[in-house]
Amino acid sequence: MSILAECFVCHKKQSLRNKQCDCGVDLNKAKRSQRVCFWINYRMPGGKQRRERVGYSIGKARDAEGKRRSQIRENRIFDIVPEAKMTLNELSTWYLALKPVQKLRSFDRIKGALGQVNAVMGDRIVGTIKVIDLEDYQIKRIEDGKALATIDMKISIVKTMIFKAFDNDMIGGNTIKAYKKVRKLLKRNANVRDRVLTMAEYRKLMQLLPHHTRAIVAIAVFTGMRKGEIMSLTWDKIDLKKRLIRLEASDTKDKEPRKIGISPELYLILNGIPKAVHDNHVVLYNGKPIRDIRGALVRACKDAGIQYGRFQGGFIFHDTRHTFNTNMRKAGANQSVTMEMTGHSTSDMFERYNTIDEDDIRSAVDQMDRYLKSVDQNVDQASNMYSSENNKG
Repeated sequence: MSILAECFVCHKKQSLRNKQCDCGVDLNKAKRSQRVCFWINYRMPGGKQRRERVGYSIGKARDAEGKRRSQIRENRIFDIVPEAKMTLNELSTWYLALKPVQKLRSFDRIKGALGQVNAVMGDRIVGTIKVIDLEDYQIKRIEDGKALATIDMKISIVKTMIFKAFDNDMIGGNTIKAYKKVRKLLKRNANVRDRVLTMAEYRKLMQLLPHHTRAIVAIAVFTGMRKGEIMSLTWDKIDLKKRLIRLEASDTKDKEPRKIGISPELYLILNGIPKAVHDNHVVLYNGKPIRDIRGALVRACKDAGIQYGRFQGGFIFHDTRHTFNTNMRKAGANQSVTMEMTGHSTSDMFERYNTIDEDDIRSAVDQMDRYLKSVDQNVDQASNMYSSENNKG
């Protein structure tokens, strides 16, 4: 059993006696400034080696080493490895009770996904779940007709829970290994959607949607805001005089503040919404904030002849972000400005929401044709001038 020191530069774990790391870092100086992380290294009954991260205090590292030494001597294996007796269901209960998790906008989705996974593997001891078990779960869900993206989402949520448990010393490295190795079923960007709502379709929906849901769809189409951002939007975030929506970091999915312009058409819609005295939310129904409009949107799409759903050619609410990005690009708006409004931090993510259609392709070749004609015209003019000068000569 030993205590190891982790270099804060190269992250090499080495003997506590080392004064200098191989990369040149002065470890003694780094220890005094609490930049060295300490680990305890020991062997379990049966000879299996285990390593635990303790923190930046050498005192706590020595205490942890003594505690583990005593537990190993008394063969109290369950005290050392909680996952040896904890089920996936029990771990889920712990995870869902965490305050930071409960505050997530996606909490209901996380709870639902864990519930569905636990229905299959909830009684299994966390430490006994192997890669093959997770792959079997994937195959069974495929056979049940579930979408690959849905299956990947559930596995991803379980992974996040497992990593959180590892960070809080609930489980060890051997358990986390299985979740690191299981692969996604869907290849990168294979589920990128390209559905754009045309203005004709938008006009139809606005006529068929219930009155209290029209503003939500309009805001989505003309700003590219996410559904959760729209549902929680309050009047203090809207400046109609300057035609701006100002979202704070706490209002956005990426935890970054954003400024979003208000188009003339959206201005008229927002200006026509009466403000409630008792509630500051922009969109209300029967005096209460609206949680979801999926049912109303499905019915309106059906009446408008628009296919609704996550399939090729189908429309879902999130496609309004594709619509906004694509319309902004076609209008010639600066890409960086559009990215600022939608909250896309990288060009790759922006391009996922920017759809190139047949009109763009035709427009591009027409633009090339005009360019080539202008080049030919310039060449002809130059040729004629050259011929005239030769004739004069």
